Amino acid sequence: MTQAHGSKLRVLSSNGVHGALAQLGPQFERESGHTLDVSFDTANALATRIAAGERGDVAIVTAPVLAALAQQGITGGVRLLARSGAGVAVRAGAVRPDISSVEAFKRTLLAAPSIVYTRLGASGIYFAGLIDRLGIGDAVRAKATIPDGGLVGEFLAAGTVELAIQQIPELMAVAGVDIVGAFPDEIQVWTVMAAAPFSEAPHAAAAQALVDFLASPAALSAFRATGMEAV
Repeated sequence: MTQAHGSKLRVLSSNGVHGALAQLGPQFERESGHTLDVSFDTANALATRIAAGERGDVAIVTAPVLAALAQQGITGGVRLLARSGAGVAVRAGAVRPDISSVEAFKRTLLAAPSIVYTRLGASGIYFAGLIDRLGIGDAVRAKATIPDGGLVGEFLAAGTVELAIQQIPELMAVAGVDIVGAFPDEIQVWTVMAAAPFSEAPHAAAAQALVDFLASPAALSAFRATGMEAV
């Protein structure tokens, strides 16, 4: 990465890579001389913001959202980064319930006095459909806190709920939270994250450099350290 002059890059990023960017962002800034101005949100909320005309230098969202943006000519070439599964977390130090099978997962959801998941996040949308398929939708919703987006582990850390459902990297991004584990394989959902420069990025060369950096083999260790894996 060599640029004569540093630029300030506007990055619209899914919460799913919050933890990885906390490591990779400063590394990119040191090596490139550029700085990053990152706006985090759910991928679906970012898609809505972009549809309304918001732009930046780089978009980091789920692969399907980014593919649609690329098809519309809003972003350039898409690079896949890593994937993550959905998981369950409790407040740090709390007893970790059994989620080792689908039936154990159901029992844990029914036994939990309170649950939090997002309304607009990819994992939250999937979970809302999953609990209906499992026949426990009404029971879970009756005791659920359902924010539009954000890091739901913050509700755990604050002591306002007992169980949190989200993509594992998003749960790991919050201090004071213990990861119980991933959803059982039979009901797991994988979310692939991808990055692309905006087609009319104000700092096109630097934007492409950031996308290339995030998609490099060297960056994969940061994704793995924050609960993701290679695509």
